[in-house]
Amino acid sequence: MRTKKDYLIIYLKGIAMGAADIVPGVSGGTIAFISGIYEELINSIAAFKPELLKTLFKEGFVAVWQKVNGNFLATLIAGIMTSILLFAQLIRHLLDSQPLFVWSFFFGLVLASVFILFNNIHRWRGQEMVALLTGIFLSGVVYFLPTTTAANITPSYIFFCAALAICAMILPGISGSYVLVLLGVYRFMLDALHCFDFNIIAIFIGGAVIGLLCFAHFLKFLLNNYRNPALALLTGFVAGSLVKIWPWSLLPEDSCFLAHYFYPILLIITGGTLVILIETLGRRSAKNK
Repeated sequence: MRTKKDYLIIYLKGIAMGAADIVPGVSGGTIAFISGIYEELINSIAAFKPELLKTLFKEGFVAVWQKVNGNFLATLIAGIMTSILLFAQLIRHLLDSQPLFVWSFFFGLVLASVFILFNNIHRWRGQEMVALLTGIFLSGVVYFLPTTTAANITPSYIFFCAALAICAMILPGISGSYVLVLLGVYRFMLDALHCFDFNIIAIFIGGAVIGLLCFAHFLKFLLNNYRNPALALLTGFVAGSLVKIWPWSLLPEDSCFLAHYFYPILLIITGGTLVILIETLGRRSAKNK
């Protein structure tokens, strides 16, 4: 039985996931993974099946809520939505004005995540190594794809982009936001959030829900039947994303040591330390269940 403190921690993890998902190149799935809630999240989403209608009519809404782990999902989603609504504009401003500092912080976060994920794989064999290298390759392919500009963004295109991006968001290391950048709708959706364009937001949410429900069942199957290779594949996704968020890729020629090296390295250490703290809290929380 979870306490109010447990739900507060889940809410804060949701806030961290939402903030990560806003940044192109960083995945909220990574936060879920290192904080110890990834498999519970996948299992909860995969619990949404057609059979729930039968449960609803026979046993009522409370039974359905319990089957889908409603308290957990509602708390996590509340944290994600809070983060998106509060920080979307701030992060957009920081990406424009201080990109080196933003990427440095998230590079440290993702780099530390890779080491933690490696430790979660208890046995390394040939298939785990193949899965790891496949994950790194696929992640790299995604980040080297040329971006497109969607001149005429239609409702059906928004729906499609949302379904595709949410599949990326739930994967550690594959940034849903970056997928939106590739598809040419990232800025468009940030503007829609900023202006509270509820029609656009509703279409996007609809596509995201459909994509999420379909993809979660596949991930649950992999984790239940091929756990170690699946974890190695996910670790590869995270490791491959480091190429995209390398903070010094756009360093100016007249670089200053403090502004362009010392502070970024400090932020990398800060991001890495934060990940270790999140992972430690997640491990302690799992032990106390």
